[in-house]
Formats: sequence, structure tokens, C-alpha cells
Amino acid sequence: MRIKAMLAALAVLAGLGAVGVARAQAPIVIKFSHVVAPDAPKGLAAERFRVLAEQMTHGRVRVEVYPNSQLYKDKEELEALQLGAVQMLAPSLAKFAPLGVKEFEAFDLPYVFPTKAALYAVTEGPIGRNLLQKLESKGITGLAYWDNGFKMMSANRPLHMPADFRGLRMRIQGSKVLDAQMRALGAIPQVLAFSEVYPALQAHLVDGTENPPSNMLTQRMHEVQKYVTVSNHGYLGYAVIVNKKFWDGLPRDVRGQLEQAMKEATAYEKTIAQRDNDAALEAIRKSGKTKVYTLSPQEQAEWRRALLPVQKQVEGRIGKDLIDAINRTTAQPQAHATAQLW
Repeated sequence: MRIKAMLAALAVLAGLGAVGVARAQAPIVIKFSHVVAPDAPKGLAAERFRVLAEQMTHGRVRVEVYPNSQLYKDKEELEALQLGAVQMLAPSLAKFAPLGVKEFEAFDLPYVFPTKAALYAVTEGPIGRNLLQKLESKGITGLAYWDNGFKMMSANRPLHMPADFRGLRMRIQGSKVLDAQMRALGAIPQVLAFSEVYPALQAHLVDGTENPPSNMLTQRMHEVQKYVTVSNHGYLGYAVIVNKKFWDGLPRDVRGQLEQAMKEATAYEKTIAQRDNDAALEAIRKSGKTKVYTLSPQEQAEWRRALLPVQKQVEGRIGKDLIDAINRTTAQPQAHATAQLW
């Protein structure tokens, strides 16, 4: 009986050991939530990161990507990240202002980035790094900036001059800068979650919106908007972020592998953003559902004149020093090395 009891005890211990080994070998799960379609640049880059992360960690990490607001909408996702319900997001830069980091709304300033090189001089330089560091106190670690290019305006009437916006209800993200932008054009800004834009346009709850071509196409907004104006007036970008406690708790080698995966996914995202926007704009043209109009140099000059006062209006919110630093950086010769707009 004593021998049987000893054998039974050994079996239990062996079983517990096997469970411990299994738990030790279980992959680290990263839930990566975002609000756009899987075939938008951000969606494609998230999938590329998933593949790279799992390859580079040799299966020690499993990334679960949830597109199209499957888990959380715009207003919910940051809170979910801070609570640890998801580990990774790529929200648009305007989303950080409600957390108290209002400086990110500088990216919403109209006509502040004249070229791709000018944008990168900001995001990849001291300004971009300092902004990401401001998220640390919110329990967030910033990993990278992803691009989605310059935005177009759309509505059910032609938008050629600032006066054409008068009285239109234009959907915006929750950004005081974008609010000021639309008011400077004479429009009425309406804050809506990204997932709610198409049905709101379809039901005529709002008259128009602004988006890069890839977002407009993948969300089918062009099907419910008669006119699109290629204005390149504003930039839409994202920050890839993680829950700081989760990130700091990863094994150092795993964290290094994920940083490399993010670096490569970011380079890929920058490559496809322009390509997909060009293709999306051509697809919108060919659809025949929306008339695409490109501003003439004279018309764009009128838009710039109407929107320039926005910088002064939001100095108290964003910080005059930051706005001045961005303007100095984008005015440097190397910031104009690439003449092509997004």
C-alpha cells in the first residue's frame, strides 16, 4: 500500500510538472485591435507584423489581429489597452488628446506637411520621439508611426472653394484642430466614430467627410458621396502602441525580436500606403459613383489662406513652441527633398 501511495504521489507530481512545462511553453498572446479594413494600409501592415512577429520569435508569440472595430470602436480602444484587455493598437494620432496628450493634434494642422520628407523629418526626428515618450505616463509605450497619407474632402456637392463648405455637416475625428479646420471653412463639424461614418453618410446625418483614398474606398464611402476633392489638405497618421506594463514584462530577447518585426512592418507600411492610395483613387474614379476633382494651384492657395489661421487659434491647446518647431523642421531643405505629396 505504501509503494502504491508513493507511486500515486509521483504520478501527481509528474502531472503537475507536465502542466508547468506546458504553461511555460504556451505562446505569449498579443491582441492587436484596429478600426480599419484588413486590406487598408494599416490592416495590411498589422497582418505583416503578425507574420514577422511569429516568425522572429519562433512561435513564442502569437499575434491575433482584430480589424474593422471587431473588438472596440474608436472611443473604447485606448481604455481597453490601458486596462490590458488588448495589448496593441494603431490609433490615429488625434486619439491621444482625450488622454491629456493634446500635442498629438499638431498632426491634424492643415497644410503643415508639404512633402513626405517633411513628414518623416518630424515623425522620425526628436519631435516624433518626444511625443511618443509623453505616452509613457499614461501606461502606453509608443513603438512606431504608420502613415495613411493626405486626405481628400467629399460631399454631395462640389467642393472647389472654401465658400462651398458653408453650412455642410462634416464628419471629423474627435480633434479640436479638425473642429477649428472645418469651422474655418464655414462647415459644421460632427464627431463620429470611424465605424459609424458610412451609415451616417448613407442616412444623410452628415453631408461629407475627409479621408485618404484607401479609407474611402475600403469603407465604401465613395458609394454615398457624389463628389470628391483631391485637396491634400491634411495628414492622417497612426501610432502603433502597446500596453506599457505588458511590454516591460516581456523577456528581453522577445521584446527585441518584436521591435525588429515592428521596424520591418513599419517600412512595409510606408511603402504600401502611397501605392494603395494611388490605386484607391483610381478605383474611385473608375467606379463612376463619385466625381473626382483636383484643386488647381489657385484654388489650393485659397484653401491655404482660409486654413492658415487655424495654427494661431490652437496655439493655446497644442503649444506655440511645438507648432513653431514643426514649421522650422518642415521648412529645412532636406524636408523638401521629396517633392511628391502623398
